[in-house]
Amino acid sequence: MTKLEDAKKAGGSKYKEKILKTIEGYKELSDEEKKCLHVYYGYGKGKTTCVMGLIMRALGAGLKVRLVQFDKGYEGKNEHYAELDTLRKLKEVGYDVEFFSTGCERMNEDGTFRFKNSDEDFIEAKRGLEIAKDLIVNGTQDLLILDEAVAAVVYHLLEKEDIMELIDLWEKNKRFEFVMTGHKIWDELEEKADLITEMRKVKHYFDKGIPIRVGIDF
Repeated sequence: MTKLEDAKKAGGSKYKEKILKTIEGYKELSDEEKKCLHVYYGYGKGKTTCVMGLIMRALGAGLKVRLVQFDKGYEGKNEHYAELDTLRKLKEVGYDVEFFSTGCERMNEDGTFRFKNSDEDFIEAKRGLEIAKDLIVNGTQDLLILDEAVAAVVYHLLEKEDIMELIDLWEKNKRFEFVMTGHKIWDELEEKADLITEMRKVKHYFDKGIPIRVGIDF
């Protein structure tokens, strides 16, 4: 058996050296250089789940969080995103979190989904864009998440240029961590991002007849 103290000293010398070098180099970076752009994308389940976990971590560390959701509005009666109830409760007990849901109701009464865009959908997408711009320029957050902002491009609610303009604006106001989610990325976005994670569908229970479920999928 190897004791813990001996295990700490054994092996991985090159990796430890790399980590120590990274830690020392990080200390030399400016505050702006320490802020990163994350992109979580793909057609697999888990993008919003991922950023909600990031929100929990940030709040636990005492950071200020702002969340803007694109194409995730509702008619005012049925809340389709249970995680927002959690954020409301966290705010009530003193955590510094604000969220802004934009978009029109997509769920039909029979449980199916509306795919065609309406004029109101485009208006709501632009509203989300303006909220994001204001937060980038004037917000006091440590972490800003634009959930489904990249997906809004795939659904033709926004243009690629809209997203790139947000990133350019952030680079001029680089005082917080910046996160986006969506389905597809493009070369310019990939070049700008500091971290990219793809959520790739390998298998999904919907294909064997299990629909979306409260608390698991929404």
